[in-house]
Amino acid sequence: MFRIFLIAALPLFFVFSSEIFSFLSGVFCPPCNCESAKPLNRIPRPQLRPEFLALENGTDAALECGEDGYKMHVFSREPLVVYFENFVSVKEREHLLDISEKIYMPSTITHNGGQTSDRNTKVRDSEVALVPRTEGVRCIERRATEVQGWRDEVWIERLRVQKYNPGGHYNHHFDWSSGRGGWGRVSSFMVWVHGEELEGGGTEFPRLELRGDKKKWCKFIECEDDVAGDDSKDNAAETSEHKKGAVFKVIPGNAVYWENFRSDGTGRGYNETWHAGLPVKKGVKVGLNIWSYGRIDS
Repeated sequence: MFRIFLIAALPLFFVFSSEIFSFLSGVFCPPCNCESAKPLNRIPRPQLRPEFLALENGTDAALECGEDGYKMHVFSREPLVVYFENFVSVKEREHLLDISEKIYMPSTITHNGGQTSDRNTKVRDSEVALVPRTEGVRCIERRATEVQGWRDEVWIERLRVQKYNPGGHYNHHFDWSSGRGGWGRVSSFMVWVHGEELEGGGTEFPRLELRGDKKKWCKFIECEDDVAGDDSKDNAAETSEHKKGAVFKVIPGNAVYWENFRSDGTGRGYNETWHAGLPVKKGVKVGLNIWSYGRIDS
């Protein structure tokens, strides 16, 4: 009798499987609306450490940085992702290459919100230089601060130059390793300093939505066929119209900026900011990380 009941009930299960699953989910797994997560439990501001943060020293007002010459394009509004042309000048790029050359160290991976670190070339294979705060470097710090609107309780971290030799890469990761207590790495810049005659090495965001005029964005991001003729490029842009993800090309002087945390009072990071430095196939890539640490908006 029980076997006959099961056979008779199977068609009903397939017809109403989604409703049954929803009901069981509500019974055994209480509803969890991720968009209304628990409010952020904010702690007092952590101690500011000058060895990691580019804190003002009273002389920044006297800096003579000249006029900025960049152009900016909004790639995404949620999360905010902005692309910059000519964010750093040729002179600034040469200066960064010069002051970093003799101080490179093997890059490491941080854990537990930056409390521990280790080296694992399968995950991250590059060299890093924590550059001194010369006048040229401080002008770049000022520019990054101005772009973000002089936010309260947000500080630029000490700038780091990263060098990727052939085979160098950084697997997919988040910059917001921790937002503990309402404080964390709120934003990131990836600035390309060197990469002439380079193959590979692009910065990939596989979860970002491509928006806007794809044919124009193909100037800055990899499309289906960047080496084909104009007609093929047009077709490639149209093909990528409905695809998710973007790989930003290594164009020296240009940069991409993104926000790491939602401003909804939960302290949650954006999953769309999951990104990677793709392997360098030929040549040497040099990039500049500009991270901002501070209060997560609520």
